Amino acid sequence: MLDELLGRAELKARIEELEEEKRHLERRAAAEEERRSEAARKRQEAEAEVNRLEDKIEGLEERVERLSDTDEADVDFRGTEALRGARRDEILDRLASVETDAEGALTAMVREDVPTSVSEALGDRAALVRRAAPCLVCVDDAGLVAAALDPPTPPAAFDEWGSSFRIERSWFAPVEPVWVALVRSDLFALGVYDGESVTLVDEVESDVMGTHSKGGFSQARFERRRDQQVDEHLDRAREAIDAHLDAADGDAPAEADTGDDDVSTERDLIVLGEQTVLGRFTDLADRTAAVDATGDPAEALDSAVREFWTVRLSLL
Repeated sequence: MLDELLGRAELKARIEELEEEKRHLERRAAAEEERRSEAARKRQEAEAEVNRLEDKIEGLEERVERLSDTDEADVDFRGTEALRGARRDEILDRLASVETDAEGALTAMVREDVPTSVSEALGDRAALVRRAAPCLVCVDDAGLVAAALDPPTPPAAFDEWGSSFRIERSWFAPVEPVWVALVRSDLFALGVYDGESVTLVDEVESDVMGTHSKGGFSQARFERRRDQQVDEHLDRAREAIDAHLDAADGDAPAEADTGDDDVSTERDLIVLGEQTVLGRFTDLADRTAAVDATGDPAEALDSAVREFWTVRLSLL
């Protein structure tokens, strides 16, 4: 009675209505958050399936292209081998030792299109070059040598006949020590590779969230937090690279100013690692490549270097 006289009954009823409306909105918000999480999960699954199907389609298209060419379907490599270290140097020395007349040795760096010189020299077996590309082709006019190699740091496309094969060691292994960085979303390692062994210089490991599980963070919050952690880790990696390379530049003897803007500094850097993070380092690196390297920083860096500088030999 007193509440009605004072007008409080109406206010209390209104408060109850607002509280009920608040609870309704909270339930809607929770349902919407769950819906977004489920949508994000389904989107990730869909993207993974799209990537899988794209890879499968690409493989089938390549197979169809090969089989549509009867010449290509009838030939195969005489053999293949992964070359590294002493074995790599031995094969390169053998190829470099071949001597012919003035126009008896054909060397060609094939990127995409097979040059006419290679097609004429190999005939039906030129189809194998398309399979191996990009590759460095070495063929002699007597048919004694016919091989393709995939240089880790290949030159621009060329094809030329000469009295010997054009083999430059820098295409297959560093002539001078180079900086090599391994970058993953949770690990960074920087070292110097001299062509035989790699020396670890710096490393950074970061605690980055793994896969999302039920409970705790919502899917959206989890993704935002993980992306932030990865960004912070990659920023630390860039800072470490800059610091070490700047220090190395400072220790190097000063060179005379030639006035030529095209003269490059001795900061050769190769960045290896996860494909998803390599884009953050293209402005720093002379070359980037995706590799599958796991383990602790020193072990992973050594594995990455070994994988990158492994040369595939294909006998045509």
